Amino acid sequence: MASNMTRFNPLSEIARMEPFRSVEDLFREFSLIPAFRHMQAEPRIRTEITETDQAYLVKAEIPGVKKEDIKISVEGNRVSVNAEVKEEKEEKSTGTVYSERYYGQQSRSFTLPQEVDDAKAEAKYENGLLMLTLPKKAGTGAKQLSVQ
Repeated sequence: MASNMTRFNPLSEIARMEPFRSVEDLFREFSLIPAFRHMQAEPRIRTEITETDQAYLVKAEIPGVKKEDIKISVEGNRVSVNAEVKEEKEEKSTGTVYSERYYGQQSRSFTLPQEVDDAKAEAKYENGLLMLTLPKKAGTGAKQLSVQ
């Protein structure tokens, strides 16, 4: 005879929490609340990372930023992209002026499987797209062992 009863687990609610969810995602969800719906969420740096035998190729979307306001750091296999965002809007209609400004920082960091040869790394920024070519450092890759 099968039982349809489920054993009570007082920690099941905690287990459903996502402890590694970023605070940024939490604030982004405020736009779902009616009072915050008119507020625009801060833009994110969206990335696409591909790998070849020699390098990692990174495409990062950072629209509306000047290339002088982008900082990239490479330490071993850790890459960080930081951008200073400045946005200003002004709307004028009969008798009313509306002005809005946004200043802030965007950042994105990621860890690659292999160290990067930072002396040969390249960065190009054009039309809101940052292209990074991050050559792999020789001799730091994973080694395959044959089983005997």
